[in-house]
Amino acid sequence: MANIIVTGGAGFIGANFVRHWRGVAPDDAIIVLDALTYAGNRASLDGLEGVELVVGDIGDADLVAQLLADRAVDTIVHFAAESHVDRSINGPDAFLATNVIGTHSLLKAARRIWLDTGTGRPHRFHHVSTDEVYGSLGPDDAAFSELTPYAPNSPYAASKAGSDHIVRAYHHSYGLQTTTSNCSNNYGPFQFPEKLIPLFLINALHGRALPIYGDGMNIRDWLHVEDHCRGIELVINHGRPGETYNIGGGQELANLAVIDQICGSVDAAFAADPSLARRFPDAPAAQGRPTADLKTFVTDRKGHDRRYAIDESKIRDELGYAPARNFVQGFAETLRWYLDREDWWRPLIGLKQALKA
Repeated sequence: MANIIVTGGAGFIGANFVRHWRGVAPDDAIIVLDALTYAGNRASLDGLEGVELVVGDIGDADLVAQLLADRAVDTIVHFAAESHVDRSINGPDAFLATNVIGTHSLLKAARRIWLDTGTGRPHRFHHVSTDEVYGSLGPDDAAFSELTPYAPNSPYAASKAGSDHIVRAYHHSYGLQTTTSNCSNNYGPFQFPEKLIPLFLINALHGRALPIYGDGMNIRDWLHVEDHCRGIELVINHGRPGETYNIGGGQELANLAVIDQICGSVDAAFAADPSLARRFPDAPAAQGRPTADLKTFVTDRKGHDRRYAIDESKIRDELGYAPARNFVQGFAETLRWYLDREDWWRPLIGLKQALKA
C-alpha cells in the first residue's frame, strides 16, 4: 500500500491516471494536488472513492512538504503543467513559472522531507514530460529515443526540457529517486477542448469550422491516454531510478488523416443514431452533408514542428510495455465517450470562449 500525490490530477492525463491507479491499486491513498486552473476540472474525478482533492499550487513548497509529511507520502506523480503550444507562444511567462519553477519547488519539498529529514523512506518522484523536448524530425529521420539531443522549438517545449533537466539533476546531485517519461500526443476521455481531437469533435457537432494549420501534413505519434497511464505505472513500479523512458502509441499520422478520421466517424455515428441529429441540429451530418465540409485551412502557427515519432524500444524491452490500442480503435472509444458525456464537456465550451477573448 502506497500514499501517492498526483499533481495536476484534475487535468486530462492526470485524471485518467488517477482513475487507472485507483483500479490497479485500490488500497492506495491518493491525494490530488491541483490548482484548478482552466484545464483542471473537479468533474473529471467524479465517482472516485478514496481520492482527496487538495486545491493548491505546486509552487507552494511548504504546502507540498506538509502534505508529504502529514500523509506519509512515498510517491509523487507529477503531471501539473501548462501544456498548450499556442498559449506558450502568446504568453510564455506562465509556462516558465509552472513548468520550470513549479517543478523545482516540488523537488525541493521532496528533497526536504524524503532526504534531509533523514527518514530514509523509500520513495519515487515520477516526472511526466513530452516528446516535444526533442524538436522536429525530417521525413526520413529516426524516431526519438532517450538518447536524442534536446532541441525544443516552442516556449512550452523549452519549459518542459528545463524541468526534465532539473529532475535529472536532483537524482544525480542529491540522490532523489526520480524517473521521467516523455510521451507522444495523447487523446481520450476528459481532454479539455482546446486540443485537436476534442476541439474538432465538438466543432463538428456544432457546425463550426475545423481550422487546419498549414497544409495539414504535420505528423504526430498518437497515444491513447489509457496506454500512457499503463506505461507510467510500469515506470513507477519497475523503472530504474534516474532513467528516462519514452512512451508512444506507435501510430504516426498526419493531422489531415486524424481530421479525416474524425469527419468520417462523426458522419457514420449520425447515420447509425438518428437521435444525434436532434441533439446536434447544427452539425452538417444532421443535415445530410459531410462533416468534411467544415475543413478550413488557416495560416500555420509559428515554429510548427513537422514530425514527431517515438522509439519505445527501451520501455518495451526493459518493462514489457506495448500499446493496447491502434488509433482506429482508440478513436472510436473516444468519440463514443464524447457523445455520451455531453454533461462533462458542455460547461467547458463557454469557458473556452471566455479564455479566447
